[in-house]
Parts: sequence; C-alpha cells; structure tokens
Amino acid sequence: SSGINAEWPLRPGFLLGGIGELNDKREPNFLVVKKDTTIGDIESHLKRLLARKDIGIVLINQHIANDVRHIMEAHTAAIPALLEIPSKEHPYDPSKDSILKRAKGMFNIDDMR
Repeated sequence: SSGINAEWPLRPGFLLGGIGELNDKREPNFLVVKKDTTIGDIESHLKRLLARKDIGIVLINQHIANDVRHIMEAHTAAIPALLEIPSKEHPYDPSKDSILKRAKGMFNIDDMR
C-alpha cells in the first residue's frame, strides 16, 4: 500500500488510481494538505504513515516535504520508502531531495567503471 501527503489537485488522480483507502482501524493512507493544514498535522500524519506496517511507499509533495524535512531526514528505514514528487505549482528541485542526496552518497563514480 502507499501513503500520500499531497495538495488537493493531485488527490483525485491518486483516488481514481485506487491508491486512497482506509485500513482496518479506519485510518486513511492520505492527507489532503490545504491552506489551513498545520505543520503539526502534516508531521503527525507523516509519522503515522511511516510507522504503519501496511505502507510500502510514502509519496509527498516536495514543497510539503520541505516543511517536515527533519522527519524526512530522520527516517532511515528502507520501507516505507519516501518519494518526493512535484506539484502543479512547485517544480521538483533535486537539490532539496534528502533521499536523493542520501542515494548519491552511497555511490562513487569510480564504482561504476
């Protein structure tokens, strides 16, 4: 299963794709982030998603990830994987993606030769 923290414009597509659901405890695997959504709400939802055993990947808009970067960087487990995605108004910036930075640090160009 996947978890999603995203702005409203992305949610309908994910829901139509069958990603949005409730688990046995009636906990959603998504959070629609609106203007009035607090950073605390995003943090607590992300922590819950990262602790769930039925979640394999968490998708989060990069500009939202920037607000909870400390949680993103503290997450070291391979599963659930964290994936930062662009939004309609905020293009993807690879220099801000902490997971990409971590992956780049794992490889040396000389290892590829």
